[in-house]
Amino acid sequence: MKKILIVDDEPNIVMSLEYTFRKSGYEVFIARDGKEAIDILEVQTPHVIILDIMMPHVDGYTTIEHVKKQSHLAHCKVIFLSAKNKESDIEKGLQLGADAYMTKPFSVKKLIEQVQELVQ
Repeated sequence: MKKILIVDDEPNIVMSLEYTFRKSGYEVFIARDGKEAIDILEVQTPHVIILDIMMPHVDGYTTIEHVKKQSHLAHCKVIFLSAKNKESDIEKGLQLGADAYMTKPFSVKKLIEQVQELVQ
């Protein structure tokens, strides 16, 4: 079973994505900020991380930097899912190592397609 970590501080997005990915056969882990995500990544190795940028405590940029330094997470694919939609924001996310960048509001269908593409 493929594992996915959803990191976002917006409860409606988390609930919607959790339901959708569980229904699609994924084992789903939830973090509401980067600190929780880093704690989960100490014990879980997801195939994909869906990561918001603007969150309390530890933001998405810091979180991806942590992920990229961990050898046991080298195969993890990271998708930024953020309201930050300027070209410079997207470039920064990809430069930090994200495999994809989607802006909010977003299509759940397109996000699922992106995840499936990355885990093939």
